[in-house]
Amino acid sequence: MIDLRSDTVTLPSEEMRAAAKDAEVGDDVYGDDPTVNELEVRAAELVGKEAALFVPSGTMGNQIAARVHTDPGHEALVDTEAHVYKWEVGGFAELSNLQIRAFDAGERAAPTPEQVREHAREESLHVAGTGLLCLENTHNARGGVAIPKADIDAAAETAHDLDIPVHLDGARLFNACVALDEDPAAMVEQVDTVMFCLSKGLGAPVGSILAGSEAFVEQAVRVRKQFGGGMRQAGIIAAPGLVALDNVERLADDHENARILADGLDDIPGLSAPTPDTNIVVVDSEGAGLTAEEFVGLCDDVSVLGGTFGEFHTRFTTNLNVSRVEVKEAVERVAKAVQSK
Repeated sequence: MIDLRSDTVTLPSEEMRAAAKDAEVGDDVYGDDPTVNELEVRAAELVGKEAALFVPSGTMGNQIAARVHTDPGHEALVDTEAHVYKWEVGGFAELSNLQIRAFDAGERAAPTPEQVREHAREESLHVAGTGLLCLENTHNARGGVAIPKADIDAAAETAHDLDIPVHLDGARLFNACVALDEDPAAMVEQVDTVMFCLSKGLGAPVGSILAGSEAFVEQAVRVRKQFGGGMRQAGIIAAPGLVALDNVERLADDHENARILADGLDDIPGLSAPTPDTNIVVVDSEGAGLTAEEFVGLCDDVSVLGGTFGEFHTRFTTNLNVSRVEVKEAVERVAKAVQSK
């Protein structure tokens, strides 16, 4: 089985398993877990923020950020294809009493300063004010687009001019940084807070980081507790996260494998697969007369796993558990499956 459904399906390395086994632990709710504390300090330094908080998932990190930054009744300004809007189960509304004001970022995947000014609203007797601008890098639903620092900075600076805080959903932040040869701290220097996942391309079995100012993290700790994310001897899962931070540079291998995969799939009659920026390959199967569900079914029959991404679009995501040999084998299997339909 060649599993390209997501980079969340990776299995922990032997080094990660050993780190978990040998981790020094304590009660993290009391702040007593030395391994969690080490991870948070190292993560904050990596993205150039004053402090960081270890959370169970990227979704929780994004939701905590929204809760801390805003007041009930505010609007959150987000892209129509943003993960926080499409795939976080209405969390902004349910957990923070926010309503969404969505903009279409288009292929650039980040709002222009003009879009920020156009859609931001000042609070009044009749209008819910904009309480948060949420950006995403890489942008999952737009095919793993790596958004340049200049675009992030321009949107964030415009929001700050309007007294609107900015949160970056950086679930795959390091994929963007590797693709653009950008320092992570520089990439996020203009946003107030950033979340990044340890459990995607970096390969940890669980966990994400939420980083920002010391004052923000102090509030975030309380909200994490409210959301049920207070953990006890969490060093067992934080230790593999420390190992995962050493996997940043190898993300370039995933990106190259994704380009090989996309080129191979694009050569199959009826399929279209644009060259990806990072590790997400989006395939259009309409030309082959196949819906995404039908195409995914054919791929499954030949032991290649992907996921539907729209009526005719399928997502394949390269990851550290899929080798270059397997990527090329996946192309051959898919070609035979499509040709034999």
